[in-house]
Amino acid sequence: MGTVHARSLDPLPMGGPDFGSDDDSGLIEVEPEQKQEVLENKDVVVQHVHFDGIGRTKDDYIIYEIGEVFKAKNLIDVMRKSHEAREKLLRLGIFRKVEVLIDTAEGNDALPNGLDVTFEVSELRRITGSYNTMVGNNEGSMVLGLKLPNLFGRAEKLTFQFSYGTKETSYGLSFFKPQPGNFERNFSLNLYKVTGQFPWSSLRETDKGISAEIGFPIWKSNHILKWEGVWRELGCLARTASFAIREESGHSLKSSLAHAMVIDSRNSSILPKRGALLKINQELAGFTGGDVSFLKEDFELQLNKQLVWDSVLSASLWGGILMPFGGKTSSIADRFYLGGPTSVRGFSMYSIGPQSEGDYLGGEAYWAGGLHLYTPLPFRPGRGGFGDLFRTHFFLNAGNLCNLEYGAGPKAHLRKLAEYIRWSYGAGIVLRLGNIARLELNYCIPMAVQSGDRICDGVQFGAGIRFL
Repeated sequence: MGTVHARSLDPLPMGGPDFGSDDDSGLIEVEPEQKQEVLENKDVVVQHVHFDGIGRTKDDYIIYEIGEVFKAKNLIDVMRKSHEAREKLLRLGIFRKVEVLIDTAEGNDALPNGLDVTFEVSELRRITGSYNTMVGNNEGSMVLGLKLPNLFGRAEKLTFQFSYGTKETSYGLSFFKPQPGNFERNFSLNLYKVTGQFPWSSLRETDKGISAEIGFPIWKSNHILKWEGVWRELGCLARTASFAIREESGHSLKSSLAHAMVIDSRNSSILPKRGALLKINQELAGFTGGDVSFLKEDFELQLNKQLVWDSVLSASLWGGILMPFGGKTSSIADRFYLGGPTSVRGFSMYSIGPQSEGDYLGGEAYWAGGLHLYTPLPFRPGRGGFGDLFRTHFFLNAGNLCNLEYGAGPKAHLRKLAEYIRWSYGAGIVLRLGNIARLELNYCIPMAVQSGDRICDGVQFGAGIRFL
C-alpha cells in the first residue's frame, strides 16, 4: 500500500503550537493534542497535483479521479481525499502501485499555506498474461488470459480469455471502456464461443455470440443494459438421450434485450454477517429478431442478521417466470433449473421438476427459499486465523419448479407453484475461499420428494459462488 507523508506547513501563525523539527524522512513528530488542534483549525490550499511515472495514460482522464483533492480545506482533509483518489486510481486497473506524497508548495506562486500533492505511480505493462482457476456452481475450470490494459490511455481494456472446465469450455474477446470520473458507468463489447455439457439433461450446447453492455449506477443500485445475439446448437450428450431431448436438438438464433439491477449492502458476498441483496433480471427475446420469443423475469433476495455469539441468521428467496409468445414454445436452453447442493439441498443437481426418461427438462416458473443459521466452529479452534474461514451450518430449504398452463391466469400459476413443494433440512460445514467462492459439506435429509425427483440422502458436497 502507498503511504501519505506530511511535511511541515511553515510558516505557522504567531502563537501557534510548536511542531518541533523535521527528521531526515520528512515526517513530523508532534504532540497528539497539539497536532489535532492545528489540523482542525489551520486552512490550507492545494495548489498543485503532480504525477510521477505517467507514460501512456492521458491527463484528461486521471484529472477526473483526483479533482476532489483540490477541494480539501485542511491537512486532514487533504490526506483523506488523497487516499480516496489513490483508491480510485488503483481501481482503474492501469497502475501496479500508487503512492502519495504531500509537501509544502514550491515556486514563485507558492502560498504560505499552500500544498503540493504528488502521486508516484507505476503503470502496468502493455500486455499482461494470467493463469488462474475458477469455481462455478459445482464445477471448476482453468482460465488462461491475455490482457491489454489502458489500451488507448483512458483505462480501456482488451481481454482474450480461454477457459477449460469440468462441464464447459469457452473462449472470448472483450473490450471494456469506463466513463471518466465514474468507473461504474462503462461500456463493453464481447465476442465468445461457449461449449457446455449438461449431464442432468443428456444435452450438449454450443453458443457463438456477440453482446454489448452498458453499466451505470442509479442511487444505491447498479444497472446493466445488454443486447445479445447468439447462435445456439443443441445436441445429445449420450445415445441414451430421451426423445424429448432429441426433439430439442438443432440450431436456433436468439436476439434479446436484457436489464439487470443489483442493490447490495452486504459486508461480504460469500459469507455475509449483515446486510441485504436484491437482484432483478429481465430478458426480452424475439423483439429484435431471432427465432425464439419470450419474456423472462427472475429475482434473488437475501437478508442477513448478526446474532449473539458471532452467529448469523440468513434468509433467501429466489423466483422466476418464463413466458413464450408469438405462438412459440420455450427452449430447454432458456428454462429454469432447480435442485442440488447450491439451491435446494438434498436433491441431485437440477433434478427437480419435469423430466423425460431420466432427463430433466427444466421449467417455466419456479421459486426457492432458504433459512440458514451460521455459527462458529465448536470451541473456536484456530480463532483469529484459519479457523475463522469455517462456519457450522444449519439449513431449511424448500422450492418448486413447473411449466405454465397456457391460457391460465396468474392465480392458476401460483396455485401450481404451491403444489408438490419439495423441502429438505440438514447441517454441515462451510469453508470460505477468500471472497471468491465457498465449499459446503452437508448432511441432508430431503422431504416431500415427488415422482421423478433424484435425491441425495446423506452427505452432499457443494462448491460455488451463488448459494440459496
